[in-house]
Amino acid sequence: MVTFVALGDSTTAGYGDPMPGGGWRGWASLLADGLAPPGQVAFHNLACSGALAADVAYTQLPTALDHEPDVAAVIVGVNDTLRRGFDVAAIGAALDHTASALHRAGALVLTACLPEPGRMFHLPASLARPLARRIAAVNAVTHAVFDRVPGLHLHIPLLPDVYDPRMWSVDRLHPGERGHRLLAGAYFDLLAAHGVPVHRRPDAEPANPPPTTRAQIRWLATEGVHWLYRRSTDLVPQLARLAVAEWWYDLRGAAHRLDDRLQQEIAAALASEPGAAAQPGAITGKPA
Repeated sequence: MVTFVALGDSTTAGYGDPMPGGGWRGWASLLADGLAPPGQVAFHNLACSGALAADVAYTQLPTALDHEPDVAAVIVGVNDTLRRGFDVAAIGAALDHTASALHRAGALVLTACLPEPGRMFHLPASLARPLARRIAAVNAVTHAVFDRVPGLHLHIPLLPDVYDPRMWSVDRLHPGERGHRLLAGAYFDLLAAHGVPVHRRPDAEPANPPPTTRAQIRWLATEGVHWLYRRSTDLVPQLARLAVAEWWYDLRGAAHRLDDRLQQEIAAALASEPGAAAQPGAITGKPA
């Protein structure tokens, strides 16, 4: 019996990959089906929408450890980049705490770097650049943590076609079924390449019919609006602040100062971590 536990935010919870009968499936569930024959996998998805790195470390992790996982996936950070109190060092500390605890418990830890939301949303430069900086910061501390903690690491931005619109759901924030299958297949290949016994590679092609235009509009008018409303006191003002700062520094010809400032924050965060940053690569891994 293989016990697989998934921790993270709405992407790992399966958002964007709806099932015909209702509910979400997602890449982690697809991967779980490929780890071992039916009945030989105990899968626990603890991920939830809106989760931050700290939520994973201090809310999801204790439950994950109770399940005594053989394999544990941790993908988080996008929501952190959209918060006013963005703190690179705190994110790194939460990731380190989560990964280290899972590894000490005997789990093979699966992690990932994140793609740029601005490229998926086709945001104007004034919004895309600051979000890209923050994603780069999260990825830097992720590399640092998981260069030190044994496990397998997936660099999502370099996966083939990851920015292809067909990979993404109508909200452009979550993968669609094809995108979830891309992630599941990439992790399966990574596990197989490192000698981990696996059962069957998840199919790359969608098995469910794509959402109709009417269904997509209905989702945007209901779930999409509710999501925006829940986040309007945080996400929208934060994006506005980032855009104003970008515009002001561009106007003064000093946009490089924003990059320099974030690089200093990253350096300070890495200096506080036990290990040094890894060099980014497409797919890297260290057998546990």
